[in-house]
Amino acid sequence: MILGEAICLGPILPIDVEALFRWSDDVATARLNAPYRPPSWQREEAFWLDAADDRTRVFFAIRTLTAPEIVGFVQIRDVDPIHRSCTIGIRIGDVRNRGRGFGREALALAVGYCWDQLNLSRIALQVFANNAAAIRLYRACGFEPEGVLRKAQFVAGEWIDVQLMALMRPSRVGA
Repeated sequence: MILGEAICLGPILPIDVEALFRWSDDVATARLNAPYRPPSWQREEAFWLDAADDRTRVFFAIRTLTAPEIVGFVQIRDVDPIHRSCTIGIRIGDVRNRGRGFGREALALAVGYCWDQLNLSRIALQVFANNAAAIRLYRACGFEPEGVLRKAQFVAGEWIDVQLMALMRPSRVGA
């Protein structure tokens, strides 16, 4: 478990699947990063709980230090040990837990994990260009824009641009 000041990152547990399923079935939240598709319990369960044998992905549950319930998750995917890179994603599930600094702290802990445990040099992400809150979070954590995939996603009847962002390991920039 990785401890922060208000939250910790730890394993996804079977008891967390119910919340993860509920969040993936939220149409309003889906609009922030993907077209909505009704989830399948079996696919959700397999996706979250069968990651341990896949060395290209690491999933963390985000929990507050004061309660055992999952409040969000971090996905580290496409871990490439040759190029020392990955893709990251984060979600705070319930609206009541957003805007409380959990995402910022979780992202900072996850970035530290990528540098210190996975020995990565580059962390990339994709975010819908209309998701201003997420873009502010990523910029505050040092991610820089790298480009835009114009009209790359069709969500809720409109075309959405996708912002590409990345963070380079400070000690390896220019190396």
